[in-house]
Amino acid sequence: MTPENGNRNGNGIVIIGTGQGGFQLAACLRQEGYQGSITMIGDEPGLPYQRPPLSKAYLKEGRLEAIQLRPDSFYERNAIRLMTPERAIRLDRQGKTVETLTGGLIGYDHLVLATGARNTIPPIAGLGAANVFSLRTSSDADRLRDGLGVKRQIVVIGGGFIGLEFAAVAASGGHDVTVVEAGSRLMARAVSPAISEHFRAFHEALGTRIVLGTGAAGVTIGSEATAVGVTLADGTDLPCDMILLAAGVRPNVELAVAAGLAVNNGIVVDSTLLTEDPCISALGDCTAFPDPVRGDLIRLESVQAASDQARIIAKRLTDKPSSHDAVPWFWSDQGDWKLQIAGLGTGADEDIAIEQAAARKLVFRFKMGQLLAVETINCPGEHMAARQLLRRSQPVTRAMLEEWQFDLGGLAKALKELTG
Repeated sequence: MTPENGNRNGNGIVIIGTGQGGFQLAACLRQEGYQGSITMIGDEPGLPYQRPPLSKAYLKEGRLEAIQLRPDSFYERNAIRLMTPERAIRLDRQGKTVETLTGGLIGYDHLVLATGARNTIPPIAGLGAANVFSLRTSSDADRLRDGLGVKRQIVVIGGGFIGLEFAAVAASGGHDVTVVEAGSRLMARAVSPAISEHFRAFHEALGTRIVLGTGAAGVTIGSEATAVGVTLADGTDLPCDMILLAAGVRPNVELAVAAGLAVNNGIVVDSTLLTEDPCISALGDCTAFPDPVRGDLIRLESVQAASDQARIIAKRLTDKPSSHDAVPWFWSDQGDWKLQIAGLGTGADEDIAIEQAAARKLVFRFKMGQLLAVETINCPGEHMAARQLLRRSQPVTRAMLEEWQFDLGGLAKALKELTG
């Protein structure tokens, strides 16, 4: 069978995934002057869109056009072929083709896996009930919005970014919300204990009940086959008429595994985002790449990381190679609090928390006296200064920050002037 995009000039670049990383790669390839064909394959209908607003603005307003990354005319103008909804089901590395669910065979000169991640479904009986929701796609958000049309008694399973962003929207809408987190604190995988505590107090002030240190063990199903309660591991019963499952995500690596590519909590790539196959790259939530500081493999669930990685791949594929060494950064909007994180605090052995007026809070995270990350609440200027400092080739130390009384902007300006 001949690949349907085959031509005498080659098959071009095929991108599996139409999320923000996949879109960014296609756009960057054209910006970098790539003239070959570009095909994007995605299993969601419609145009590529932003996911972060799904748990915030889109959940409230439902305006799909407001979160679309570009209108249809952009793809036509840039000769980017969108195959949606379509699912890639098999890779043939030797034949350099992608087989799709509908029987298509798409040839490639270079393939990029931007398959993202999906929600983790814990082994809890009853999660199949109609009033148990997830939040990963625009259709998920549409279902949730419809469900919030009347006052609800909601249990959120999971105290990470998505669960808490949803909880803030639901609580502000007058719903009765309980967040259940099996860990000892909120967002523990991503933030310091001080930031966890700030947000616990913030959500409780909104009226949300926070339950820590015990997970959900079962869902009680009522007479109409809907969930009417959640039973916790400690035996507590929480009545409800809506459940949001926000227990984390897992990378979509099945295509890579079946094709024999190395996988280790993500599709393994080098610092240029290339897999062991010289004709296949990977980016975004599905990818495990070497930390530019420590060298160990890490996987980041971050729109910004996916976009940065897309730019690196686009440059390499247009003969302008560079490696991925960007400072990772993350954000989460919860009510009127904006959490921003610059750097990775994993392995920190010391935290210094500083509070300012008007709910402005900062946490500096160190390892052996060297700054690893800065977490801020409602401090956009300090966040940008932290990213500038962490981008330096020379480490920023606690002693340097103490000398400047933890004035990030002042220190960043002084170091910039010093180095010219």
